[in-house]
Amino acid sequence: MDPPRPEAAVVAELEAATLTLEKPVEAPEPDTIETDAAPEALVEKPAPKTGRTKKKAAPRQEPDAAPAEPEEVAPADADVASEAPETAEAPTRPTPRGKRRPVRVTAPESPAAAPATPEVALSVEGLSKYFGGAAAVDAIDLEVAPGAFFGIVGPNGAGKTTTLSMITGLLRPDAGIVRVFGLDVWQNAQLAKRMIGVLPDRLRLFDRLTGAEFLYHAGALRGLDRATIAQRSADLSAAFGLEHSLHRLVSDYSAGMTKKIAIAAAMIHAPRLLVLDEPFESVDPVSAAIVIDVLKRFTAAGGTVILSSHSMELTERVCDGVAIIAEGAVLAAGPLAEVLEGRSLEERFVELAGGEAAVEDMEWLQNFSD
Repeated sequence: MDPPRPEAAVVAELEAATLTLEKPVEAPEPDTIETDAAPEALVEKPAPKTGRTKKKAAPRQEPDAAPAEPEEVAPADADVASEAPETAEAPTRPTPRGKRRPVRVTAPESPAAAPATPEVALSVEGLSKYFGGAAAVDAIDLEVAPGAFFGIVGPNGAGKTTTLSMITGLLRPDAGIVRVFGLDVWQNAQLAKRMIGVLPDRLRLFDRLTGAEFLYHAGALRGLDRATIAQRSADLSAAFGLEHSLHRLVSDYSAGMTKKIAIAAAMIHAPRLLVLDEPFESVDPVSAAIVIDVLKRFTAAGGTVILSSHSMELTERVCDGVAIIAEGAVLAAGPLAEVLEGRSLEERFVELAGGEAAVEDMEWLQNFSD
């Protein structure tokens, strides 16, 4: 058994232990943790919040040189790799918080020139359509300039209606391309058809509507608002002389009035190209004169009209360009003076369509049966 220790020694050991416990233990600051990363990179990451109200800032090394000045604007044709080495290395160095890294600014490229407005209102290339192996339209080529009043003439069954139906997107062609002001009618149908107003052949109207209701229906289908439809309906009905008949059912209209209300419906959305198939069929001379006057005002304002007609005299009088079609092929097309070659349209049409030879072969008509 150990001998009892002196009281003085015990007291000395207790005092030493007390001093050791009272000495504060310094915990390492979270920002001073050693790492291989550069000091600047540590500053980029915010220190975790520990709830302290006072925190010692992380040590940071002084940069070797003064901060680089912002880079000068490089010319558009300058080569980035040709700059000085110190300028090229600056963006790769860590950037302290609160300072923005210099950004290289190059001159903007010149905007591409806007596409010019097409100089052709209608372009038809190799347009063909077959029914039962027979060619109704056989590789037709046409070109119509903006602002033209263009007529298409030909005998019955020549392919005029089929051609116009393919031009307006009502009938899909078997071959060929149709462009309206540069837009392919079948590849960009929605945009192309916005620029087209159509009067199809043998059009069946919603004739149980009044004239006003019919025009409103046509405008609403084109996306026009109510106020615009009302204004344009009033203008068109006044131009065509229908202002006193808008309250009547379309089924009660005469043939001429029906044609006029149908053309008004085709024009209500202000198209750039108006395609009319036989607009003067069964129309009296007074109504025809009114329609022609409206169409001439339309072309004078920059619109383009393409129509088919059996009336050679009327077509020659109002059109500045014409195409003669027979058996699905274009026999002649171009400005009116070039196609006529000093003759009337009827004479030129009969010559190209072969009507004279057909009449000459009918000599038996000169011998009467009695």
